[in-house]
Amino acid sequence: MNTSSKQRAPRRRFLAAAAMAAAGSPLPLTAQSGFIRGFDHVALPMQNTEAMLAFYRALGFRVDERPQICSVHVGDNMINFHRPELWQPGKFTLRAPAARPPCGDLCFVWEGTPASLEAMLSRAKAKVELGPAPRRGGRKGGSLEGSSVYVRDPDGNLLEFMIYG
Repeated sequence: MNTSSKQRAPRRRFLAAAAMAAAGSPLPLTAQSGFIRGFDHVALPMQNTEAMLAFYRALGFRVDERPQICSVHVGDNMINFHRPELWQPGKFTLRAPAARPPCGDLCFVWEGTPASLEAMLSRAKAKVELGPAPRRGGRKGGSLEGSSVYVRDPDGNLLEFMIYG
């Protein structure tokens, strides 16, 4: 490879990366130093602590209780529910300042049949608000269709359970 070809190669890589970015495509890994892989956890204020913990346990989630936060585990992710004594006084600032229960709208992927989802929701005494209803979920770049059922937790947060076909 001659010197002029060596000098043009970085320019070609730069122009290709710029074209991909302009088109909305993610940059190749060699053109960036890192990327966002996904969510680790979300956090929501909680009002009715005992009812919320009982509800999420009845849904089959593992719940860890700590003095100020209760964590509900979903696979490798979790929901941190801030206890009222943490967020109500207004001194805790690592949160959305206007957030008050109910402020969550969460979607979970159900790995099972519609009948098994119905049975689990019934055991948790969750009233179905809507569904099953066809919905487009977040899988495959938002192009995959599924069927969703919507319920509310004791604080009034909206929970969606999506079944992909």
